[in-house]
Amino acid sequence: MRWPIRPPTCSASTACWPDAAVAEALPDLQRGLAPILDTEVRVLVLGSFPGEASLAAQQYYAHPRNQFWPLMGALLDLPLPAMSYAARVRALLDRHIGVWDVLGACVREGSLDSAIRHPQANDFDLLHRRAPGLRRVGFNGGTAGRFAKDFARAGFETVVLPSSSPAHAARSFEQKLVLWRALLPD
Repeated sequence: MRWPIRPPTCSASTACWPDAAVAEALPDLQRGLAPILDTEVRVLVLGSFPGEASLAAQQYYAHPRNQFWPLMGALLDLPLPAMSYAARVRALLDRHIGVWDVLGACVREGSLDSAIRHPQANDFDLLHRRAPGLRRVGFNGGTAGRFAKDFARAGFETVVLPSSSPAHAARSFEQKLVLWRALLPD
């Protein structure tokens, strides 16, 4: 596998993670959430960057209208939306599924991906170390999906999924669920 995977705005000679100078120059820089990963993860869902509700709660997909937890619950035949966050995380990890974002930091007002400025990629080397058995990566929405080719070149199976965000209501829950089924291996 080829590591590290870099976002389109980064190069081998450009640091992608915010160092002290970047953080000082960008006082509004927001940092993302820690990954939900362990050594048994085989499937990873990558979003773009946590929304305001998720950052405030320090929980992935915390906005009440985000369809991530209902979609995953339907895929796994579990009542994930009714469970505590800790139980949801444990249920995913028990099924070898991890969650993270392609961006580790950015400047953004609101929760829309279109408002992201100064994106800083997550350290994808961490995936190699913390989830050595990772095989499939699902990208939650088009912004995250921009990384799919890089992950495919690194040897991962990839699938770009319709966004679970409430801002993307072009597809019904049922239509999204059909497409999200590609996330889990048979």
